[in-house]
This record gives sequence, C-alpha cells and structure tokens, in this order.
Amino acid sequence: MSAAQQRNGSAAAHTAGTLHGAVAVVTGSSRGVGKGIAVELGRRGATVYVTGRTAAAGSHALPGTIHQTAEEITAAGGRGIAVACDHSDDQQVADLFAQVATEQGHLDLLVNNASIVSPDALQPPPFWTKSLGAADQITVGLRSAYVATHLAAPLLLRSERALVVNISYYGAVSYHLDPAYGATKAGLDKMAWDMAQDFREYGVAVVSVWPGPTRTERAELIKPDLPDGQDRARTSETPTFTGRVVAALYEDPDLILRTGEVVIGAEAALQYGFRDVNGKQPPSRREQLGSPRDYGPRH
Repeated sequence: MSAAQQRNGSAAAHTAGTLHGAVAVVTGSSRGVGKGIAVELGRRGATVYVTGRTAAAGSHALPGTIHQTAEEITAAGGRGIAVACDHSDDQQVADLFAQVATEQGHLDLLVNNASIVSPDALQPPPFWTKSLGAADQITVGLRSAYVATHLAAPLLLRSERALVVNISYYGAVSYHLDPAYGATKAGLDKMAWDMAQDFREYGVAVVSVWPGPTRTERAELIKPDLPDGQDRARTSETPTFTGRVVAALYEDPDLILRTGEVVIGAEAALQYGFRDVNGKQPPSRREQLGSPRDYGPRH
C-alpha cells in the first residue's frame, strides 16, 4: 500500500477524540482561520492554548475574543485555555510558553497564525500610497512565527509526535494586497522549509499551509467590496476547513515525510478524503494563483 493510500485510509477514521492528550498552541485565534483551527482541534479532544490580543468583547472592531474561542473549544470536547498575548512582544510570547511548560511539560502542535492587517490593506496599489502599517505584518506574521517556534522548540522536542504549522497563502507566489504581505507569506514558506531541516533529526515536522479564500468575520464584512465576491461566496472555505487540514496532517502516520512542504489545503482534503463542514469540496487555486516553490533537496 502506498503512503497516499495509507493516508486516505487513516482519513476515514478522523472522528471526535482523535487528538485526546495532545497539547496545541494556536496563535492569533480570537477569530478567523485561527479560531477555526483551534476549535476543530478541541473538537478532536486536544488541549488548546488560544492566544491573541482581544480579551474583552467590544475591544476590537470584529467579533471574537480569546475567551470565547476557549469556551467553544471546551464545549466542543477539548480544553480551551485563553492566554492574552501580543505577538509583537517577545517577553509576552516567552511567558506564554513558560506557562505551557509549567502546566503541560511539552507541546505537540504549534500553529503560527497570528498576523496584523493594516486599516488600508484593501486600498488599491501602489504600496507607497498606503500607510506604513502594512509593514507591521512582517513583525506579527513573519517574525512572530520565528519567535514562537524558537521559544516552543524545547517543548516540541519533548513530544513523541510534534508538528509546527505556518499559516500562509498563495500570496507567497502571486500578488496579493501589497509587497509586505507577499514577503511575509513567502518568508513563512521558506522558514518552514529551513526549520524542517533543523528539526528533522528530532522527529518534529514543519509545514506551511495555504488556505483558500476563507469566510472569516473580516471577509464577510468586506465581501461587497471584493470584485470576485460572488465567486468567493460560492467556493470559499470555512475557517473550520483549515482546522481539518491541520488535524489531518497531524494524524498522518507518514507526517515526517511531509516535513518542509507547502500544503495547499484544498488538495490535502482530496488526498486525505474529507470535505468542508458544509459538505463542499473547496477548489485548489493553484492554476489561478500559483504553485508552491521548490526549495531544493532536503539535508
């Protein structure tokens, strides 16, 4: 039986409770894709640390707080632990992983999802007509993923099965929003590759995941302004879908063989044999938006 057949066979067993005992940190999970991932991991029984800056309802223009996400995780069958954390502050991130070390002693799954969107991100190019706030995503988006993984490494090495996931996008290889966005996503992909080389001998896998257009709270708010809004309404993914992608990767018995890969979520769903929660099979955008880069041989 091929590795792909084994993965598809194991996908049929993806049920609630398959991650009982696993400990996860999902950064930037008050809302959006991060929340979808965190709650789905909780539905499968994981203990999930929910991080973000939004601790109180009404303190952000969009709905969702770290506490609400943690409560949904617990209600779904896992254990949600909310930790207020500004991922631009290294000390706060260090305190987060110190808490995980004290309370759990190890970490099985780190999802680097935290990011920042500037108020004028959707304004048309060129980039120099927009605010410098776009550059903040290089700090909370790219650098923050490096910092989180660096500080999480000792805990990941204590796990019997560990995975680091960087949430990226097709913007790594095609124009989207602005150059800072593209640099951040491309950096996340290359960072996953390079970290995979360092982690491989220790059995820790690292991948970068590309969701497709996703119906997040922000996307629903701005959808009328998007030229392809109707198409997105028909084919876009739910935040839970990326959670299913992350869970399927973690549960893959051949996980370490995928380390260093950039994984298109829609293609992973076909490979592992699952759909979105609404029953739809989201399309890959590879032909329209580009393919992951090949970084060369693994060391």
